Amino acid sequence: MTSPALRLPLLAPHKDALETCVFCPKLCRAACPVANAEASETLTPWGKMSIAYFLGRGDVPADAVHADPAWACTSCYACRDRCEHKNEVATVLSDARAELFARAVAPEAARTVAARFAERSAEAARAIDAIGAGLEVVRPGAEGATAVLVGCDYARHAPEVARDALAAVAALVGGPVRPVRACCGLPLLHAGDRAGFLAAARALADEVRSAPRLVVVDPGCARTLEVEYPRLGVEVRPAELFVDLAYASIDRLRPGPDPSLPGGGGAVRWHDPCQLGRGLGRYDEPRTLLARITGRTPTTFLRDRADAECSGGGGLLPVTRPDASRALADQRVAEHRARGGGVLVTGCAGSLRRFRSRGEPAEDLVTFVARAIGASSPIAPPAAGEP
Repeated sequence: MTSPALRLPLLAPHKDALETCVFCPKLCRAACPVANAEASETLTPWGKMSIAYFLGRGDVPADAVHADPAWACTSCYACRDRCEHKNEVATVLSDARAELFARAVAPEAARTVAARFAERSAEAARAIDAIGAGLEVVRPGAEGATAVLVGCDYARHAPEVARDALAAVAALVGGPVRPVRACCGLPLLHAGDRAGFLAAARALADEVRSAPRLVVVDPGCARTLEVEYPRLGVEVRPAELFVDLAYASIDRLRPGPDPSLPGGGGAVRWHDPCQLGRGLGRYDEPRTLLARITGRTPTTFLRDRADAECSGGGGLLPVTRPDASRALADQRVAEHRARGGGVLVTGCAGSLRRFRSRGEPAEDLVTFVARAIGASSPIAPPAAGEP
């Protein structure tokens, strides 16, 4: 008999998806990178959704043991794309995290992320200020300038990419830009701090409300504004994705091999970031941009586009399950090298950081675009390190 006191109300709207997963013969079991890395049946999409189903019904206690699997998800959407019913497993687990966080049974690492969010956001804002200080095209607080949401991970861990992004957007829109200092709140969403996430979302929406234009660089931030904000009732002005902005101006990008590009104009391999590919459906645009800039079609991994493997950088996995996160990044780096190497290029701050932290000097698509339009940054990449 179920206990009403134990039920998780936020999971009620997901009843059909949960039941579909629970009674499925686990056809998407191989799709989950975390389950594969840890060789755990519990962490397959079926396992995680089954536990969420039983938690939602009150069949099992909402304790730390039963809560833990909800954070074994990178929000890579691979299981959704393999599913015949297109069940939004990541969304269900996100709502499960919110319920479990509110009941104080979230993993310690997730609770720490939430507790440090204000400090982390302030650090990112200071980094953004420092990055923009030397750029003439940056107008902090200017109402008529294009607002640019670079992304906290770029600002804190890849400042040279953040600077390239600001300069490239200014060149592409033909006018000054102002960097957005607020964080979109995605770390709080992944941690399960729903109240904190909504507060962060509203603060960002307020900051960009009067901007004539908003460009978002990190695809994780872009999907948060496009999908999660409206899902949770936060209104924000429409945003443009950096990749789309660059693609619309592809004729302005300098074509052909260029010795100043990473790798001296040699081969580049494109890694499809989960948030950009399965999350936002951008597969052709980054490939076309790289082909235009380098003069050759980028090489890829054995599994790419909708079947691309995760880098292990999403969903807070680097802090909640660091061993699995490292294993996933190591697998991608090893495959890259086994298939001939070259310059590994991605378009996501989380993936970029994962690859660099595992010893691969990866580059970001933003850097290629900035150099192709003559807006490249002189800042050297910081030393790579674990989260």
